[in-house]
Amino acid sequence: MPELMISPEKVAFLIEKAREFDVKELDSDPYSGSNGADDEMVDVLEDNGRDPVMRELTGFIGALTEDEQIDLVALMRLGRGDGTIEEWRDLRREAADGRNDGGGGTASYLLGEPMLGDLLAEGLAAFGIDWTDEMTSADSSSPSERSEDRQATSDPFTARNRR
Repeated sequence: MPELMISPEKVAFLIEKAREFDVKELDSDPYSGSNGADDEMVDVLEDNGRDPVMRELTGFIGALTEDEQIDLVALMRLGRGDGTIEEWRDLRREAADGRNDGGGGTASYLLGEPMLGDLLAEGLAAFGIDWTDEMTSADSSSPSERSEDRQATSDPFTARNRR
C-alpha cells in the first residue's frame, strides 16, 4: 500500500469544508436587502463571491506543503476513477506535472471540481481509510455517539422530540 504524504485528518477537514462549499448555488437574489430571518436564511446558500468557506479552503490548501498538495490532487483523481491504488505513483507524478504547468494553483483547480468532498472521500476509501473516523468538526462525541446521532436525526419523529 502506498504512503500518503498528507494526513487523513487534513483530508477529512477538506472533505467537510468542500461539502459546505458544494451546496452553494448561484446568486438568485443579488439585490437582496431583506433580513436573513425574514427570508429563512436562504441567502446563506447563495454563491455571491464573498464566501468565507471558499476563502478558508483556499487558505488551507495554499498552506499545505507541495507534497501534501500533490497528494490532494492525486486523491481527488483517484476518487474520480482516473486510476487505481496500484497506479498511485503515476497519479502523483501527473499531479506534480500539473503543478509545473502554472495553471493557477492547486486550490483553484480543486475547487473547480464538482463534488470535491465526495471524490476525496472515495480516494481515502481506496487507501482503506474511512474519513469519518478522522472528522475534525467541533463534535467531541465518540464515533459511536455520532453514529447514534445520525440515526436519530434521520428519523423526523425522534429529531423533533429531542429539541
